[in-house]
Amino acid sequence: MFKRLIMLLSLCFIMVSAVYAQAEADSVYTFRFKAGDDMFYTPWSENEMELERLEQCVEKYKNPIIDGSMPLRVNGYCTTGSDEAGCLRIAAIRSNRVKSELIMRCGLREECFITRNHASDGEYVTVQMVVPAAASDETPDTQPEEAVESTDEQPVSQEPAEVQQPVETDTTVVAEPAPQPDEQPSPAESETEKSDENSQLSIDNHSLSLRANLLRWATLTPDIGVEWRIGSRVGVVVEGTYTSWSWNNADRRYALWEVAPEVRYYLGSECRGYVGAMFKAGGFNYKMSETGKQGDLIGGGITGGYVLRLNNALSLDFSLGIGCLHADYDRYVTIDGVRVGRGSETKNWWGPISAGVTLVWTLF
Repeated sequence: MFKRLIMLLSLCFIMVSAVYAQAEADSVYTFRFKAGDDMFYTPWSENEMELERLEQCVEKYKNPIIDGSMPLRVNGYCTTGSDEAGCLRIAAIRSNRVKSELIMRCGLREECFITRNHASDGEYVTVQMVVPAAASDETPDTQPEEAVESTDEQPVSQEPAEVQQPVETDTTVVAEPAPQPDEQPSPAESETEKSDENSQLSIDNHSLSLRANLLRWATLTPDIGVEWRIGSRVGVVVEGTYTSWSWNNADRRYALWEVAPEVRYYLGSECRGYVGAMFKAGGFNYKMSETGKQGDLIGGGITGGYVLRLNNALSLDFSLGIGCLHADYDRYVTIDGVRVGRGSETKNWWGPISAGVTLVWTLF
């Protein structure tokens, strides 16, 4: 009697564990977003707690997730866009931001996710664990054994009918855990998934970058800058330049400093091309011949360019700015090491005011 009780308790424990594992694997994790905003704020609306729960579950099933037998279903929702296409775009960015957190925290890959985006239902993203079909393979193995044992006590004429029943149940059981048709997205959703994959490198994880204009450095004019992405399409760039060279006993000089803030708007689904507006201010001191020029400059104009992605961290920014520069400067000559003034001048320049082949390093 005691042995039977132990066996019964063990069987109950196994069944409860299986049910708990099934419930844990099928649980849905929900991450809330602010209306009209695609940024993923983890401390907001208990998103951090939900992300920690999901991270623990992913670590438990990491091997089947990596090999593709247990994909993560990610569904993004948005209803606050300007139209259906705008809602789908925001939902796609939200899905990518949640996936990026899992990729960075748990070491997953894009292949571990099945992504769908919807212009309906609310402002959130859900992540669901998918139970592999192999979990239900035990049921067909036990049923035929019971059927074979029962045939020993039945007449031979009834044997084919009883053996036929497990075969029918086998076909239904095998067909049950095969949700492959459900995993195929609709044509509209498949187009969204393609745009998600193409835009993930250019949009996600691109909020702060360091910049260095290689054309400036090639002319011995050190240049460095930063770019802050306010959203998926708007960026603020600030670049600074400084150099000071003299030779021939200080009779020749090349000195320059500039500060150039710029606001950009990125175009297209991949956000690679852009247009913007630039402001520039600085000072200079050039003396390449007998007469030198020293003064200040100020101006601005419109900019445009294209960003070529090299990998997840590096890219090249090809840019050109056209506008006007206003310069006030003094002319001078050097006599016995002393600068002697030769009058003042003012000049306006219309045309190209900036050009760059800039190496961009994405920090996060």
